[in-house]
Amino acid sequence: REVCKDIFGTKIGIVPYIKPGFSLAKKAADIFEDDPNVEGLLLLGHGHFAFGKTAKHSYDLIISHTQAVAEYLKLDSPTALNVRQPHEGHKIIPLIRGLIGAMAGNDAAMPIMDVRNGPEDIAFLKRSDLDSLATRGTASPDHVIRIKGCPLVLPRSVWSVGHTAIKSALDRYADQYRAMFNRQAPLADEPKKILPPDPKIIWMEDVGLIGLGANATAARIAGDLAVQNARVRAVGEDMGGFYPIGEKDLFDLEYWSLEQAKLGKSTAPRMRGRVVMVTGGAGTIGLAIAKAFAKHAAECFLIDIDQTLLDHALEHIGGEHSGIALNVTDEDSASKAMSACIDKFGGLDILVSNAGTATSGALLDLSESALRAAFELNFFSHQRFANAAARLFKLQGQHGQILFNISKQAVNPGKNFGAYGMPKATTLSLMRQLALELGEAGIPINGVNAVRIRS
Repeated sequence: REVCKDIFGTKIGIVPYIKPGFSLAKKAADIFEDDPNVEGLLLLGHGHFAFGKTAKHSYDLIISHTQAVAEYLKLDSPTALNVRQPHEGHKIIPLIRGLIGAMAGNDAAMPIMDVRNGPEDIAFLKRSDLDSLATRGTASPDHVIRIKGCPLVLPRSVWSVGHTAIKSALDRYADQYRAMFNRQAPLADEPKKILPPDPKIIWMEDVGLIGLGANATAARIAGDLAVQNARVRAVGEDMGGFYPIGEKDLFDLEYWSLEQAKLGKSTAPRMRGRVVMVTGGAGTIGLAIAKAFAKHAAECFLIDIDQTLLDHALEHIGGEHSGIALNVTDEDSASKAMSACIDKFGGLDILVSNAGTATSGALLDLSESALRAAFELNFFSHQRFANAAARLFKLQGQHGQILFNISKQAVNPGKNFGAYGMPKATTLSLMRQLALELGEAGIPINGVNAVRIRS
């Protein structure tokens, strides 16, 4: 309150913290009626309102008030929300994703993960008071509905050890969340049902601030809030202390009856949270596959050799889907694709190995180089991507799936299509071999032997 008066004097009315609802609205009205000449209201613990005779006037006041606060706090640059740089967490993030998925049960979707790691984010994660700041609550009370009251803190000394240390950290986080619920639920006015105890934000030293969500949109919003909350905590603490609302008030908001009423009343789309990689994703079959998955709320990651076609395909699907342009016959293509998919979504659930082309011509007339090229695309690219995907599935520790687009040529050859049918027959054999080797790991391998398509 004193800082607010320092900055604004009597230009803005100050409303004490009250839980959202009628009582807060009434108190805000009372404060305004005490001095109708104020330019706005600061609702302590909540936020900032400005008003004027026009929308433009009220907007301009919001800007001028914000600038006044920035000058007072010596802030000379905006918060950089969307900085994503290369990091060393590619082998750890899918592991974390799988462990969090396991917290919800084997049939539940693993979370989508959104990493932010600009210079300010990485510097924040080096603060000596990080553990203390993590327990203080959120920058704005309503954030708790999306990101919970506390992040999961993973110092390098923990995540670099691997599976056992990370699982222990997650178990401690879940135990602390349940303890908080058990402390606060008996004090509530009505019975409460505990929410899943998995974290929605991770502070991962040397990697970044990570937002988690049931889909890419929720993860992106959590990522935005992670960056904003980190800066608010740092600036607040450095300028005299970060003092958000306490545990009871946070609990009351997180377990607000309006939110609780939504629990169990909606059925999630069948593919929500599933990350699907489609090779040849901008072609006729690949795009149709991606659209089918997107219709059921999957997050699609398309691979195609043509950047223009890829951009067009992603624009056509819309949403938060992504992809990378590369040649699947390149030796490092699969590892590049998996890394890019981890960067975007945190891992992978389904590989649709679809890329291919029908090389035609009688075998006697076909050069060896043409035949080898056909095998590179129609067999070796499938083998390369399947191996990379299976290793990623094993790292996550949860069930993944692989589907090959093979061809009727694999079992019913057509004249002058040997250069297409032979690698496809080998891919059919690959499918069966991988099914034998990966079945025990819960990774089903299947294929489709399509005949004609409408293109």
